[in-house]
Amino acid sequence: MLDWLSSLPPALIYVVVALLVFAEDALFVGFVFPGETAAVIGGVLANRGTVSIWVLATVVVVAAIAGDSVGFEVGRHYGVRLLDVGVLRRHKVRIDKARQLIRRRGPEAVFLGRFVSFFRALMPPLAAISRTPYRKFLLFNALGGLVWGVGFTLLGYFAGAAYSRVEHLVGGILAGVVALIVIVGLIVWRVRRGRAERAEEEG
Repeated sequence: MLDWLSSLPPALIYVVVALLVFAEDALFVGFVFPGETAAVIGGVLANRGTVSIWVLATVVVVAAIAGDSVGFEVGRHYGVRLLDVGVLRRHKVRIDKARQLIRRRGPEAVFLGRFVSFFRALMPPLAAISRTPYRKFLLFNALGGLVWGVGFTLLGYFAGAAYSRVEHLVGGILAGVVALIVIVGLIVWRVRRGRAERAEEEG
């Protein structure tokens, strides 16, 4: 994604990053693609001089606040029926935790949920379903969007050239972990199969 974005004109980079951040909460794309990934990668491109860090941070913050506001309206119009959608029904336990957080912390949960990828996509509609007044929601939504947007954009900016090295390192570690899991799984399967065969012979 970093290579693809870097090949685009600066104006289009702002648009793509804004759409990804906006769609995370407004269209629940966050279940598949966390918005902070777009913000961090945009920050890396700003470090390379492709785009302006301050314009990018402003775009990310505005897109985050707007996306949450649309998510709030979706929750207000569809209510609890929204929770019966297939992709949400599979996450009932996590949704219940998010609703408990809203009951305990009220609008503050919107701010706190902004920093957890799964909760970030859920908090706006759940806040509306819980009948949180929009003005209170907007206040904590704006604060969360400001801190989150500027924070993750600057994280990518200061990571800069180190991002590529970290990306390769993480990729190698992930590949090693996957290989280890596969090997352990094969060993466990072979041991269980051997025991089953011996049990059949003894029987």
